[in-house]
Amino acid sequence: MTNKLIKGLIATAVLAALAGCNSDDDNKVPTTCAEAGSACKTFTVLHTNDNHGRFWENSDGEYGMAARKALIDQIRAEVSKNGGQTLLLSGGDINTGVPESDLQDAIPDFTGMNKIGYDAMAVGNHEFDNPLSVLDMQRRLAEFPMLAANIYRKNAEGGQGERYFEPYKVFDINGLKVAVIGLTTEDTAKIGNPEFISDLIFTDPKVEVAKVIKEIKDAKAADIIFATTHMGHYADAQNGSNAPGDVAMARALNKGDLQVVIGGHSQNPVCMEPGSDNKSYANFKPGDDCAPDQQNGTWIMQAHEWGKYVGRADFEYFNGELHLASYKLIPVNMRKLDEAGKKTTELAGTKIEPDAELKELLSYYQEKGQAKLDEVIATTDALLDGERANVRNKQTNLGRMLAMAQSGKVSADFGVMNSGGVRASIQAGDITYRDVLTVQPFGNMVTLNEMTGTEVAAYLGAVGSIQIGSGGYAQITGVKMTIDCAAKTANISEINGKEFSATASYKFTVPSFNAAGGDGYPKLASPIQTGYVDADLLYSFLKEKQAIVAADYNPVGDIVYENSSSVEGCKL
Repeated sequence: MTNKLIKGLIATAVLAALAGCNSDDDNKVPTTCAEAGSACKTFTVLHTNDNHGRFWENSDGEYGMAARKALIDQIRAEVSKNGGQTLLLSGGDINTGVPESDLQDAIPDFTGMNKIGYDAMAVGNHEFDNPLSVLDMQRRLAEFPMLAANIYRKNAEGGQGERYFEPYKVFDINGLKVAVIGLTTEDTAKIGNPEFISDLIFTDPKVEVAKVIKEIKDAKAADIIFATTHMGHYADAQNGSNAPGDVAMARALNKGDLQVVIGGHSQNPVCMEPGSDNKSYANFKPGDDCAPDQQNGTWIMQAHEWGKYVGRADFEYFNGELHLASYKLIPVNMRKLDEAGKKTTELAGTKIEPDAELKELLSYYQEKGQAKLDEVIATTDALLDGERANVRNKQTNLGRMLAMAQSGKVSADFGVMNSGGVRASIQAGDITYRDVLTVQPFGNMVTLNEMTGTEVAAYLGAVGSIQIGSGGYAQITGVKMTIDCAAKTANISEINGKEFSATASYKFTVPSFNAAGGDGYPKLASPIQTGYVDADLLYSFLKEKQAIVAADYNPVGDIVYENSSSVEGCKL
């Protein structure tokens, strides 16, 4: 079935004139590309997002930039043979997530993008995980524009100066002028490192995109206007604690002003449930059909994360209207999932042989990154205790360090770390990145959450009363409280060094696994996905500290457990 995006209504006067015309076929308004003939322009948009350092395939041979290039080259050849052209866009967040990439400032990832031939990318919030000097290096390395209309430098007075990036780029695609506007989530100001972004201003993308669209229209610079964004897709605009995303932006514009949004940030496949009026997601699995969202005349698309898929949107343009002929998320050597959601050995699509030349080039960076894992990043004067028998039964210095590192990274008031996410100790002496990955091998994301004092007390009552001995036993820092293990309640006296208030607002961190309900934690409705991977964050924390005094993280008796046979936790 062909989906159509109406760019504008045909004026009544034109319809009236057509009604009086001859009935010859030559005078009929074409309703298909075939009827329009040479007046129909065809082109294909390919897209990925949230690369997060995944330039290399995983241990199951899934994704990886070499296979991505091979797939994209195949599609380009097919489209060209049929008289079309392609545009390749990224929804941002190239940085942060895999040690081999992080240790090399994502140089292998940007190098891979150059070889694949990206045309433009949105600037993601994780492009600011490093000093601006690193970002500027990446900009020079990239052979394509990094776009963000809503990021400004501060002027001398601290107000809004000039833009830090290009706001948009116009491409000539098969005879059509296609403008692509870049936009970045305003949450960057909240979850980014203040040290690196203090001289920047992140404005409201909804306001900024309207301004840029007017500029493009006034200049008659484009036939079609797209956006590549790093703002997140939230079904029916239910963004919770996150800044408003693509859906809210599309609804805020005049209908049809923005034809297509190629998104990122929320790291979900935007495949909508049929019959849901685009208000809920389909249960998408690798190889399934995918229906993108459409809001207020705007198509919205996102290809999950890590290059697991290449989104392919085939467009036709005639009669001044843009038509979506077909759409799919093409798996890049992804495995099929069984009914329980577990990975099988069967591929979800056709086997893609990685591009040999790019794989050889990237193997240099992969081997270099592997060697860097044994680099000493810090030292500790004593054992950092992550032994299973200890960390699941009492507060330990390593458990507290992890909670402190995560909450401190995003300036939260307190931190919660599940003991099941601590898989080993760190011995006294040198600490390597490989040690870090041994402690935290799961790659969980750190989430930031905000609640009232009353809500926090209920949450910590549930989390703090999880029985000792289980992976759910919580390592908690920044809170003074008494847990009633029988009633499963928390009587809080202090948070972040200040007297507790039931009406105050508090921010805290918890691993994404637990935010989703793992280990029996209360499921959080709208956690902000900071994008910081636990091990990567610990690496940065240790490297900054360099010399760890283990006693600085020893338990301080902030938590008292009542109605329990153990003073270390709840044991009924």
